[in-house]
Amino acid sequence: MQYIWQHRLWSLTAMQTVDGRKIRIIDPGTLNTDAGPDFFNAKIEIDGKLWAGNVEIHTRASDWKRHHHDCDTAYDSVILHVVEKDDAPVYRTNGELIPQMILNYSHDFSTKYTELVNSISSLPCATQLKETSPLTIAEWMQTLAFERLQSKSKRIKALYDSFCGSWEDICYVTLSRNLGFGINNDAFERLARCTPLRLLHKHCDSLLQIEALLFGQAGMLDENNHKHDAYYRQLCREYSFLANKFSLTPMNAEAWKSFRIRPQNFPHRRIAMLAQYILDGFRLMESILNVKDEKELRELFSVELSGYWAVHYSFGDASSRSQKALGNSSIDIILINTVAPLYYAYAEITGNPDTADKAVSLLESLRPERNSIVETFTRAGVKCGDALSSQALIQAKKEYCDARKCLYCTIGHKLLSTAAVKNA
Repeated sequence: MQYIWQHRLWSLTAMQTVDGRKIRIIDPGTLNTDAGPDFFNAKIEIDGKLWAGNVEIHTRASDWKRHHHDCDTAYDSVILHVVEKDDAPVYRTNGELIPQMILNYSHDFSTKYTELVNSISSLPCATQLKETSPLTIAEWMQTLAFERLQSKSKRIKALYDSFCGSWEDICYVTLSRNLGFGINNDAFERLARCTPLRLLHKHCDSLLQIEALLFGQAGMLDENNHKHDAYYRQLCREYSFLANKFSLTPMNAEAWKSFRIRPQNFPHRRIAMLAQYILDGFRLMESILNVKDEKELRELFSVELSGYWAVHYSFGDASSRSQKALGNSSIDIILINTVAPLYYAYAEITGNPDTADKAVSLLESLRPERNSIVETFTRAGVKCGDALSSQALIQAKKEYCDARKCLYCTIGHKLLSTAAVKNA
């Protein structure tokens, strides 16, 4: 009902109070998302007299007293009480009667809204998307893409405060998190936070010590395991010494998930890759800001695993040799989820619009992600030609479709608005 009132989707019939006075809505007011009346600064004409004040909306008029508005002076400014069912008069704290009206709206609106929010489909409006104007979809996707960038930027801004503006620390935690590729994101971020960059930099000239710190802090080293694996035993000895020296506490190994993950994506292999980035000093953010083109950017993440990790996916038995740590599609995901948000957040914090443009340009140059969300929208007729578009679709699915926030989605609004005015 708030939505109907806010967007003027009521039936275009003569409006009147429950006691028969004519009403003309000049301005429905501004939606209030905090405590107090639902709409502020409304302008309403009642029987030819102009009123300025607030509007309160309830399903039942009796909710006014049930919510104790009758004894709350914050509601004395209400000039109109809008209800679906008139089952009681309402009064201000001084006993004055408040004008009340029943909000009439199209039955089609109610039906369409119920169908959308109660749909068992992962995409409630799938059958109607093809009927939606391509321009409307394009504009909505652009808004969604920037919403997603801003959401990721917000996380990075929180890191900026935590690390007192150290962009290399921010980059380290952000990259680490995204090496989890969804399933192990939280575990990787915890690993980065409990193994700070300043500690790793003390040993950045030794790959063995970097790996010992990371695998040890990940909770993956136990002297009772892999007793015949010389490399594993060496890591255990190194970590035991370093943990004692720096009073380190490892994570719980159960935080890591390997079920239904391809061997090349095992967390062990990703941790080994993270160690390669730290070897000789972690200066990735500086490099990201200074690259000339996408080719140079991709080269930053094209590391090769050597030694033990060239022939292992985890501790134990060796596998076929596979030096390349990340394939092209995995590098795309790193660029989408790490580099583009870092560019965007850096632009917002430093006030450098050129870096924000780099974030958008990068996403427009990359192939769209291949996942079930993008496939769902594609089947419904939505075109997705680049990563900026696929990020928009992911934002739509996670923030609107899954939450059934059809009222706040541009597509949902179009569909509901059409239904509201159909029989007005």
